[in-house]
Amino acid sequence: QVQPVESGGGWVQAGDSLRLSCLASGRTFVGYDMGWFRQAPGKERECVAAISWSGGRTNYRDSVKGRFTISRDDVRNTVYLQMSSLKAEDTAVYYCARGGGTVAYGSDWFRPGAWGQGTQVTVSS
Repeated sequence: QVQPVESGGGWVQAGDSLRLSCLASGRTFVGYDMGWFRQAPGKERECVAAISWSGGRTNYRDSVKGRFTISRDDVRNTVYLQMSSLKAEDTAVYYCARGGGTVAYGSDWFRPGAWGQGTQVTVSS
């Protein structure tokens, strides 16, 4: 079973940048679509970005387009979320998700199959 493990969260000021990492625990992410989600207090979990197993296809929610970049390094078994020009509304717990599930969630092609424990990102204005 491949479990995602997130790292890189923290407290930053508006306008700053932050990079989240998601490491595969157990085996490898090779062959899996991967995604980053976030959940703010009192709100539903939402898909921030997703990347296909080949890296050739990506998807972003409108509010982060041009500011966030998802990428993957299958040699290091790591998926990244580079976040720039952060805003207070980006404050949330960020979760990494491995694909391979049965139900699309957050995009029409990404199907979460396993979730990490999450990492807190707090953006102060």
